[in-house]
Amino acid sequence: MSHLDPEQLALLALGEPVASDDDRAHLAACPACAAEVQEMAHAATVARTTMEEGALEQPSGEVWTRIREELSLGAEVAADPFATADSPPAEPTPSAPAGVRRRRASRRLWTLAASLVLIVAGGSIAWALVSSNLAPIPVATAELEAFPGHSGAAGTAQVREDGDGVRELTVTLDGDSDSDDYREVWLIRNDGQALISLGVLGASSGTFAIPSGVDLSEYDLVDISFEPVDGDPAHSGDSIVRGRLGSR
Repeated sequence: MSHLDPEQLALLALGEPVASDDDRAHLAACPACAAEVQEMAHAATVARTTMEEGALEQPSGEVWTRIREELSLGAEVAADPFATADSPPAEPTPSAPAGVRRRRASRRLWTLAASLVLIVAGGSIAWALVSSNLAPIPVATAELEAFPGHSGAAGTAQVREDGDGVRELTVTLDGDSDSDDYREVWLIRNDGQALISLGVLGASSGTFAIPSGVDLSEYDLVDISFEPVDGDPAHSGDSIVRGRLGSR
């Protein structure tokens, strides 16, 4: 059984109306040709779905004419697929001998496959880059060590920053939760002369926004303290755990 021309299989996979009644009958009866069309059509579908509509610029009719000349495409595919109602008709292109067309069709199939792989890979890389810019990434961490009187306590701290420079601090605290006082999270300047309250830790872990403009190379101490309900916003002096942030 003779099989369909490789170029015709590629065009069928791309949705081109190049199959005669005999060709369609052959595809229905030939598993090998049908499998080739199905595999190439699947690759084309995957490639197209990785790109948003309108992401590619529409080439001119001259570009399509040069493509047809390079590939020696026959009259059945001579029409410009990018043409609009106002586009001038494409110039006719003579067909090459069958042997030359088959060799060029083989190269065309390899070019098609390589292009599809590059499109899919490019879409994956672009999505990875976009995702990395959207999701906050860790930029500093600290192990929080217990103060005397709270020897059963331990904690961790992590600073994360997104692509816009917005930062957040996530802390965890284990042990020493049996108290009527609430627990407050602080950033303390490394000389101990200034501190910033980030909020109240109501559970074993919590995430707090870091005010813009805070220099973490100065305010690099993370502190969690017990604070009595007395209306005094100052640090009570009863620290549970503390640790110094270090870059990841």
